[in-house]
Amino acid sequence: MARSDRRDQDRQRLERLAWLLDSSIYIPGLGVRIGLDGLIGLFPGVGDTLGAVASSWIISEAARLGAPRSVLLKMAFNVAVDAIFGAIPVVGDLFDFAWKANLRNVRLLGEYLERPRKTVVVSRLFVWSLLLMVLLFVFLMAALMVLVVRWLWLAVTGQ
Repeated sequence: MARSDRRDQDRQRLERLAWLLDSSIYIPGLGVRIGLDGLIGLFPGVGDTLGAVASSWIISEAARLGAPRSVLLKMAFNVAVDAIFGAIPVVGDLFDFAWKANLRNVRLLGEYLERPRKTVVVSRLFVWSLLLMVLLFVFLMAALMVLVVRWLWLAVTGQ
């Protein structure tokens, strides 16, 4: 079997898995689709963990198909957002139904396989932007901590 045929089969398998996890169940009246990931996420702790494991398998398959680190990091970010917000009771479950990290990741993998250079550039920009935001957040938290400690010191010493 040719390598491109195998790659296409792997991609189709991942697309089916993402659909099953994120959009396989139609809700009449609401006109929305949910998946097994959202349903198992209704079980506190265990559900979100199982969903993250299934999502991680998609990432590992993307790595096997040759996706670079920047694309894999963007995929991991999608799974992390899904897991973190999905862990919040009630609101997190609604978020889980809407975020659809697996479909996002399979689409990202497809974009990489179709247009690797463009996808890598966009993913690298995303990763660097995310890193910059995290560093800025850490800096702001440190500055806030210094201000709070200073305020407490002045309040205690009366100066």
